Amino acid sequence: MASTATLHRKPPDPPSAPSATPAPPRRTALPTWAWALPPVLVLALGFLYPLALVVRQSFTPESLDEGGASLAPYAEVFASAAFREALTTTVWLAVGATVGCLVLGFALALVIAFVPFPGGKAVARFIDVFLSFPSFLITLALLFVYGSVGMANGAWTGVTGAAEGPFHFLTTPWGVLLAEITYFTPFVMRPLLAAFSQLDTAQLEVASSLGAGPLRIVRQVILPEALPALAAGGSLVLVLCLNEFGIVLFTGAKGVTTLPTLVYSKAILESDYPAACVVAVVNVVLSVGLYSLYRVVSRRAGA
Repeated sequence: MASTATLHRKPPDPPSAPSATPAPPRRTALPTWAWALPPVLVLALGFLYPLALVVRQSFTPESLDEGGASLAPYAEVFASAAFREALTTTVWLAVGATVGCLVLGFALALVIAFVPFPGGKAVARFIDVFLSFPSFLITLALLFVYGSVGMANGAWTGVTGAAEGPFHFLTTPWGVLLAEITYFTPFVMRPLLAAFSQLDTAQLEVASSLGAGPLRIVRQVILPEALPALAAGGSLVLVLCLNEFGIVLFTGAKGVTTLPTLVYSKAILESDYPAACVVAVVNVVLSVGLYSLYRVVSRRAGA
């Protein structure tokens, strides 16, 4: 009997599975500074280190032994008439071109955005393509039109029989100003067209129904909405004009020396690297200062 009971005894239950699977070990999250380290290193090696070399060279006169530092290069450059003339020319060309681009860009953007005409959308798309053109290409086109042997002078001599035409302004500061306005105006138009596309046309219809004329609508309705875009485009054009080199070089304007061309002259033609670095540092400081000023204006206009 005992053996029979043993044969019919219920076998023991298998061991039950654990109630929950143990969680995998947590991975240690990288600190925030570790994610920022690669771009900071790239920026430091690609931009800050070369800039630091330029700044260091600007304090190292060629007459000093290696490792010496002096303010003599700054005193020498600041005392030169060439530097003061280049600084004045650079500032007035940049400011004049910026004002011209703002006025012309605002007028052209108004026409494209609010005056229906055939090909308006194609013109707006062409502006995006125009932004990719190099500056010397526009200057070359102006030389074909207004150069000494350009189309305008050729037409004048063909009609009047004169020995030469009257259009020689491209080799003057006014020619540089015209070329910069021609090239940089689309940089103002692009943000303006984007701002105009977001403008509620109901405001324009209400203002027109209340008897407001076109100029009043532009002044009181469109212009306040366009101020942030104007500030953004103006700040960009100002900095670009301040550092423009190709247009000044390609026009061949005699007596027009800007800070970038002065850097080229000191470094390449005269091999005066400390003076070239001094001018370059001044150009960088001026660019950053003006850009910061216009960023403040842009934020206030946007507010």
